[in-house]
Amino acid sequence: MIKEYTTITEVNGPLIIVSKISDVKYNELVEIELSDGEKRRGQVLEISEDKAIVQLFEGTSGIDIAHSKVRFLGKSIEIPVSLEMLGRIFDGSGRPIDNGPGILAEKRLDINGNPLNPYARDYPNDFIQTGISSIDVLNTLVRGQKLPIFSGSGLPHSKVASQIARQAKVLGKEETFSVVFAAMGITFEESYFFANDFRRTGAIEKSVMYINLANDPAIERIITPRIALTTAEYLAFEKDMHVLVILTDMTNYCEALREVSAARKEVPGRRGYPGYLYTDLATLYERAGRIKNKKGSITLVPILSMPEDDKTHPIPDLTGYITEGQIILARELHLRGIYPPINILPSLSRLKDKGIGKNKTREDHSNVMNQLFSSYARGKESKELATILGEAALTEEDKKYVKFSDKFEELFIQQGEHENRDIEESLNIGWETLAMLPVNELKRIKDEYIQKYLPKISGEDENNK
Repeated sequence: MIKEYTTITEVNGPLIIVSKISDVKYNELVEIELSDGEKRRGQVLEISEDKAIVQLFEGTSGIDIAHSKVRFLGKSIEIPVSLEMLGRIFDGSGRPIDNGPGILAEKRLDINGNPLNPYARDYPNDFIQTGISSIDVLNTLVRGQKLPIFSGSGLPHSKVASQIARQAKVLGKEETFSVVFAAMGITFEESYFFANDFRRTGAIEKSVMYINLANDPAIERIITPRIALTTAEYLAFEKDMHVLVILTDMTNYCEALREVSAARKEVPGRRGYPGYLYTDLATLYERAGRIKNKKGSITLVPILSMPEDDKTHPIPDLTGYITEGQIILARELHLRGIYPPINILPSLSRLKDKGIGKNKTREDHSNVMNQLFSSYARGKESKELATILGEAALTEEDKKYVKFSDKFEELFIQQGEHENRDIEESLNIGWETLAMLPVNELKRIKDEYIQKYLPKISGEDENNK
């Protein structure tokens, strides 16, 4: 039953306080009708005796306390879902912005999702190919995983996100793959880049896009990722699709949470963020995964920009606790013109061992990965030693590792923005760089793999000379 009130007593930032209410529920959807007939939507944040604090998604500017009506709709926020959403672009509240028709809903779903029984979860173990060597070989993405990208201001995380969305696919099986892309607090230029790139490459056909612009109400950013994940749950668990969800930029989402928290006069936590930031992020991230006896899956790649490149900032810090690893973009590589500027050594995919190997990627994958990590780390150490003590302090082996690290960045890490490498090609490039080192230094690779793959790569190099 819809209840209507004209008892707005206070407007504070994105919040209004409605008094003399009864039978109102937490998270209930609210409609506010202004004196000129304009309607805005909101959500109940808190109830205290006969008062309700309502968060408005379109902002509170222009609200006339005396002549505005508030209707409590008796339900939480729902979005219409159907397969018609594929290939469409929506705003942060789920309304079409691509000049297309409205969605003919198959059903309407609560954007907060349904609680998932932990026992019903299935373990992530299928490889997802992104076409980016430094992810596929060294920080492998697995179906059902949560793998964030930590970036900094000015780094090309938008390009990396778009490339992953275009190129990602599940190998070895004829299964339906789709992408749900949600951008929060981005500029018009960025939104044009994403929309144009998806259309130009045809990726839009398998994608659903939600875009919240920087000049849209900040409060809308709080519901945008929830709408995106609800769409993903529908496609994955009701339509048996493998869904990759990309959320950018989670820092803007957290700033919106801080704004609401400040308006509610809550006791602030670290750096002014609400004390429940960890719990709130977990309610989003934990919606990814696989469910037993369900064909579909949700793989989540949240992207966040670290203020001042600080990994100890509350947002990346808490994200690291909830997710299964992180991919870190390096400013130093970016300044040297290397794309994608993925910093291999501090990056980590905790589930990579579950998605690689024979019948998944290739039998030598694990050995090549470990050897590349080890050799690159030694090359970087030798470079630092040369910086401090001079090149004369390096042994001949150290000098080979320095050359290896340079070649590794030039051949393996660096690739074109539209270069889509399959896993075989990426592993072969890894072998090509390892061929620079003496065979007796390849201590992390089985002899049988050295005999099988290294001569082939070395022979190709000789023919190319």
